[in-house]
Parts: sequence; C-alpha cells; structure tokens
Amino acid sequence: MTRPRVFSFDSAAWRAGTAVLLATAIAGASACGAVEGSVIPGASVERGHQSLAGFGCGSCHEIRGVTGAHGKVGPPLDGVASRSIIAGELPNTPANMVRWIRDPVAVEPNTAMPNLQVSEATARDMVAYLYTLR
Repeated sequence: MTRPRVFSFDSAAWRAGTAVLLATAIAGASACGAVEGSVIPGASVERGHQSLAGFGCGSCHEIRGVTGAHGKVGPPLDGVASRSIIAGELPNTPANMVRWIRDPVAVEPNTAMPNLQVSEATARDMVAYLYTLR
C-alpha cells in the first residue's frame, strides 16, 4: 500500500501557491482603493460628500452619510444609484444625474429643485458620492 502524499508547508509548490494567493489579495486590495471615484473617472467621492453638505442638499433631501441631511421636500437619496429613473423621466445614468444636478429646470421645468449653479466638476463629484448609496 502506498502512503498518501502529504502536502508539505515548506515545499516549493506551497510557497508558489502562497505567493500567487498573496499577489491576488494585494491586487484586489489595490483595486478597492481605485473605486473611490470609479463611477465617473476623475470624480471624487469625498469631494462629492463635502459638496452635497456645502450646497445644502440636505435641506430638501435625506442623504445617508451627510450630517444634518434630513430634508423632506425632495426624495430621500439613499438608494438613488439603484433607481432606474431620476427626475421622473431620465434613465438613471451618471451623465443624466450630472445633467439633473446642474440644471434641473432644463430637465423638468416645474420641478421644485432649484438650479444652484453647480459646476460640471462639482456635479460629477456629487454623483460619484450618490452612486455609492446603493
């Protein structure tokens, strides 16, 4: 009878397998850091978070993670990234959400949402944050 082969922790195969596993884990962890604004290249989730607070969006909307954002005028923005439609008529894409934030009246003339003169870059940052609210 042959004895079953026992895998040795000091074998070359074990060391190679461990190296591959470690490299994969490091690559995955690095990719996690890259998600920071990945919905819109060049946008910043953190700047978007700060801008939503700074523009007073929480006066009208509930926004998870934004201090004092408990407004009841507009819809709550928790889960906004998972909705299929925004502004009652636009397919929910990052580009459409930027368009809506920048000039809501151009999209929906009778909207209660004001045009706050948000720049393209700031709107992109806001959308990067809002798209983390799934």
